[in-house]
Amino acid sequence: MVFGFRFIGWLEGLSFLILLLFAMPMKYIYSEPMYVKFFGMAHGVLFIFYILLSVYVADELKWNAKVRFYALVASVVPLGTFIFERKYLPKSK
Repeated sequence: MVFGFRFIGWLEGLSFLILLLFAMPMKYIYSEPMYVKFFGMAHGVLFIFYILLSVYVADELKWNAKVRFYALVASVVPLGTFIFERKYLPKSK
């Protein structure tokens, strides 16, 4: 399940960056809101999966409350999921 959490974390982080760095400028600079609708929906779905998987993986890996909190905060900070994955998830073999 850790692999799935890592994969969803990368997708969630990437969708967040695309939303911030591409879709939002397209909406506010070029008046093209369709990108925000598309990438916003994708990011929202991935965000929910990330939160649900973080709760499951936290139990599986026996994270303390501090690491659980960091996992949740990582989902709302740009680049947070990438940093969290490197620091707290076991290395894959």
